Amino acid sequence: MAAQLEGSNGVPGGEAGFGADMAAGLEALRGIGDVEIAPTLKDAVYREDKLVLYRYRPLEGEASRTPQSKRIPLLICYALVNRPYMLDLQEDRSLIRGLLRRGIDVYLIDWGMPDGADRYLELDDYINRYLHHCVSHVAAAHGAEKVNLLGVCQGGTFSLCYAAAHPERVQNLVTMVTPVDFRTPDNLLSKWVQGVDVDELVRVSGNISGELLNYVFLSLMPFRLLGQKYAGIGDIAHDPVQLRNFLRMEKWIFDSPDQAGEAFRQFITWFYRENRLVTDTLTLGSGPVHLRNVTMPVLNVYATQDHLVPPAASTVLKDLVGTPDYTPYAFDGGHIGIYVSGRAQKDLPAVISDWLRSRS
Repeated sequence: MAAQLEGSNGVPGGEAGFGADMAAGLEALRGIGDVEIAPTLKDAVYREDKLVLYRYRPLEGEASRTPQSKRIPLLICYALVNRPYMLDLQEDRSLIRGLLRRGIDVYLIDWGMPDGADRYLELDDYINRYLHHCVSHVAAAHGAEKVNLLGVCQGGTFSLCYAAAHPERVQNLVTMVTPVDFRTPDNLLSKWVQGVDVDELVRVSGNISGELLNYVFLSLMPFRLLGQKYAGIGDIAHDPVQLRNFLRMEKWIFDSPDQAGEAFRQFITWFYRENRLVTDTLTLGSGPVHLRNVTMPVLNVYATQDHLVPPAASTVLKDLVGTPDYTPYAFDGGHIGIYVSGRAQKDLPAVISDWLRSRS
């Protein structure tokens, strides 16, 4: 006879013990209240419509260790679909703080929360207007013609497009979990998108609900992203630090902006369906976008266990850009772990800052 399982409360069979642990975890979560996020001090230095460009202040003591003249400016372009504070979630989970500690002068684009007035914004507006104006602001602040640009996820795709269209404005380009080939066989999100009538969705909805997109992302791996995650709440019921960490992640996951309808339609059609970066058929505004015009140094950071941007979707970049200075970096983790895992905090700021410093 198989041995009986025993739950944490000593009840044979384990189900009662699991239930008690879950109840304890949920009760503990209710007692935590709201959690603080994005702890690093920053200043709004440019605004346009909903967009805010932030510049982060040096960490305490960093200004004396790395004077202003020695700090390397870096503009971060995040995705539209989530809030950018994932890069500064908490003090010990912050790519931005890691970069600041290494003498990087960090700027970050917050796209804001689109409303009905933004329904007809196009990708050309985001890339050739908003992103271009942020690049111009950072360049002017440092008396330069070019900037260092870091694009994250969809923001990496935007940054690639910008660098291809305006190579004279980008000194060095870092792409991070960035989709380039949107039709790889292992791309779960791409498979889902192919069956959606995006034209009708935008016609009926106007802007696309961030809540809807959230549930789509979660449904791609429901066991890992829903069942397995919440089943572990009981294990941290008596650890307030871990509970706060859990709540910060939950806050970010469900804090998704709506998407400007026309830009969303274009992104799904031109990238996921027609794969225009790979087929070299993308046009923004009145100009073509050829990745072979990306001639500046490129550091391409991808995650080996990424279910949203599989490695093959990113590593194809090597064969499409025109630069001889292409550096791939494989991070052993997933799409979320690359932001918040302990290994990411240790490795990525050093990799990015060392690579930039060697080319500045």
